[in-house]
Amino acid sequence: MRERLELVEKQNSSLSIRRQSQLLSVPRATIYYQPVEENPEDKKVRRALDEIYLKDPCLGSRRLVRLLKRDYKIVINRKRLRRLRQQMGVESIWCRKRKTSLANEAHRKYPYLLRHLDVTEADQVWCADITYIPMPKGHAFLCAVMDWKSRCVLGWAVSNTMDGDLCRQAFESAKANSVQLPLIMNTDQGSQFTSTDWTGPLEELGVKISMDGKGRWMDNVFIERLWRSVKYEDIYIREYGSIDELRRGLSTWFERYNKWRPHETLGNETPHAIYTGEIRKKREDIPVQIAA
Repeated sequence: MRERLELVEKQNSSLSIRRQSQLLSVPRATIYYQPVEENPEDKKVRRALDEIYLKDPCLGSRRLVRLLKRDYKIVINRKRLRRLRQQMGVESIWCRKRKTSLANEAHRKYPYLLRHLDVTEADQVWCADITYIPMPKGHAFLCAVMDWKSRCVLGWAVSNTMDGDLCRQAFESAKANSVQLPLIMNTDQGSQFTSTDWTGPLEELGVKISMDGKGRWMDNVFIERLWRSVKYEDIYIREYGSIDELRRGLSTWFERYNKWRPHETLGNETPHAIYTGEIRKKREDIPVQIAA
């Protein structure tokens, strides 16, 4: 569509706009459309909601309305608040009645495989998740794939749409940066991760699929903690103005997170050192066969 729109010549004296739109199969209204800048107040509210969600993901719309008024001096009604949260892809964690959480027939829900599982090796379990990124002009979504044992971020991707392509790009990046595929991939039950576009390739590669139960954000706590770190240490501070700037900034931050910053839970080692050390140890454990 965009390529055809660029072919329209508004100053052409021999062909009217109507005729050009017919020839190019482009709606005439699209030719005259002028993008409307996003409401600055909506961006301010989404930024505040994102900060609150990192502190407490269990708050409902009533409490959020009160918190926004008390802490951010933002007066908003619940209807508008729900609309903005829906655009962000954010939902409160709460206990649901069973009838409201029945699986969609088109999307298979996989069982949670990590309960009572002792994760002792790198590439035994990977986890993936998506988070909302507030920006001065619009927003973006970030998907990351992390190794469960080492906390090393193996791959990530950024897009202005929250779709299956975003998740696949992150997974392909993780494959390129890892030594081998995981035994288990763990995610939540978001539509991007339950679609066959995500689960199909994993099954073809022989990777077992694990999914958290609804409302069980703690099952993916390591990557949830990553979101808090990257937002408070980088995104909220810098407020990147474009997707390209965001990618460059995140590339620097993830490099520092993986290879420079020590982690107390890892014995003050870096995730990259733990990940590569585990892989090296696994290689050394493989017996060398000498031909007779």
